[in-house]
Amino acid sequence: MGEYFLAVDLGASGGRHILGALEDGKIKLEEVYRFTNGMDEINGTLCWDVKRLFTEIKNGLKKCKELHKIPVSMSIDTWAVDFVLLDESDEMIGNAVGYRDSRTTHMDEKVYEVIPPDELYARTGIQKQIFNTIYQLMAVKEKHPENLLKAKSMLMLPDYFHFLLTGEKKMEYTNATSTQLINPKTHDWDYELIRRLGYKEELFVPVSMPGTKVGNFTKEIQDEVGFDCNVILPATHDTASAVMAVPTNSDRAIYISSGTWSLMGIETKEANCSKESMQANFTNEGGYEYRNRFLKNIMGLWMIQSARKEFMENNTSKAEELSYATICELASKEKISSLVDCNDEVFLAPKSMILAVQEYCKKTNQQVPQGIGEIASVIYNSLANCYRQAVEQIESITKETYDVIHVVGGGSNAEYLNELTAKYTGKTVYAGPGEATAIGNLIAQMIKAGLFKDLKEARKCVSESFDINKYNIR
Repeated sequence: MGEYFLAVDLGASGGRHILGALEDGKIKLEEVYRFTNGMDEINGTLCWDVKRLFTEIKNGLKKCKELHKIPVSMSIDTWAVDFVLLDESDEMIGNAVGYRDSRTTHMDEKVYEVIPPDELYARTGIQKQIFNTIYQLMAVKEKHPENLLKAKSMLMLPDYFHFLLTGEKKMEYTNATSTQLINPKTHDWDYELIRRLGYKEELFVPVSMPGTKVGNFTKEIQDEVGFDCNVILPATHDTASAVMAVPTNSDRAIYISSGTWSLMGIETKEANCSKESMQANFTNEGGYEYRNRFLKNIMGLWMIQSARKEFMENNTSKAEELSYATICELASKEKISSLVDCNDEVFLAPKSMILAVQEYCKKTNQQVPQGIGEIASVIYNSLANCYRQAVEQIESITKETYDVIHVVGGGSNAEYLNELTAKYTGKTVYAGPGEATAIGNLIAQMIKAGLFKDLKEARKCVSESFDINKYNIR
């Protein structure tokens, strides 16, 4: 294999180090390290253990050294919205609070005292989610004003890890848009909004685009892991990286980044901050080279993951006996026609997903599903129905018709769901690659290194490097 590039893909439940290289004109992947993640409760607050996560990042780098596979460059992507505050000595202030923590309760009301929701959407194009950074910062301001007073800079989590590796502070664009504090026209911080909200301007590091070099490892890191390396900004928001790996250059394609959440949308040249878009609850997030990701957050495979976990616990089944492939097969044999609204808040974090689905069906006078097959059938059909609704909204808002849907990420392996998506939407569905986020991370590095001249060429290579399965309308 030729030169190696390293993607560190860090998610809410775990992280992976994946090496990528070009071999005979195709992208080859090799997972070299994996570790777990999760929020810890500290004094009643849900936090990320960033010290442990950084140790795991370094452990994965040491593994590359052990394997004699030293990357030319490396990049880290994570989920969006979460951040750390640093003092004048660049020490972290307080804990890295996670987005599922309840500190943002009622913080939307505090923000709306300053700027009404319709004006906020018109300025930023970002859908209202109570865990957005704008509300998290308001929680700090209201509950720990001393922390905001001490703070000299703010970094999103992947930018913080890049800083720990290099000593250089960069604020990557795609993740910065998730703060709900970026102007989608200037692609820069909305400093007037920041001032109105009472946040210090100096906190906000200048925005940089994917492909920007952060720096090299500090001497301390070099001594610890055994080599030096270029650190490059990927699209640090994992969904933005996944969208980079959608294997098409067509303007007539809808994508679904399918995992715990389903992020469904299109790429556009400009943000759509219209009232119609706001009412349909679409968001405008930053993409590679200032592309706009016009998308909708849909509850994804979280529902299936939760139901499977319950059945495993209740029936002491072995994992291999209840694989996701088995669940898909069982669901495909059921005839139940009940549907639920996957975006209803009752499915966000229920104590029992199975009971939540059953109670919703009972409440809406539909057949109540029993057993894993029927429960899964209801969930999969409901997800496909949500996709149908999102397609109709996209086409209505844009006044365009889209020919195909590309499903990328882990959910691209759910064959039954892909079949249902084609059936419900009336579109041809292409599924794969499953490792889209890591591939998108690697693509940004490979373009920077000159292996691809642009994203168009890289996407063509993705389509030729990985198996893409086609699902036609039946």
